[in-house]
Amino acid sequence: MDDQHLENIIGNLLRAGVLLAAAVVFSGGLLYLLRFHAQPAHYGVFAPGGDEVRTLPGIFRSAMHGNSLGLMQFGLLLLIATPVARVAMAVAGFALERDRMYVVVSLIVLGVLLFSLMHAT
Repeated sequence: MDDQHLENIIGNLLRAGVLLAAAVVFSGGLLYLLRFHAQPAHYGVFAPGGDEVRTLPGIFRSAMHGNSLGLMQFGLLLLIATPVARVAMAVAGFALERDRMYVVVSLIVLGVLLFSLMHAT
């Protein structure tokens, strides 16, 4: 594997991830508008969603059942996962190229990304 081939794979991964995330968020938004278009908005009260849109299992379960808010949250998770997948792909590509320095640097970046995602409050 050469650098150009790796760049093409990573570019396609980023493009596919963003397009897939956009399609999922768009479908969730469209579904939300179709279901709740006639309800008036209450801008004076903020009511955060329940666990079905705030936890990973809840988001997956909600999205699989066709819940519009769950679909939008799932699309946002896909968007967040795209750069993480890009760094993981870079690790694999650099390992195939046997470029140890870039493997180590990419693993450090991947570790920081995963740590920040797991420990975000």
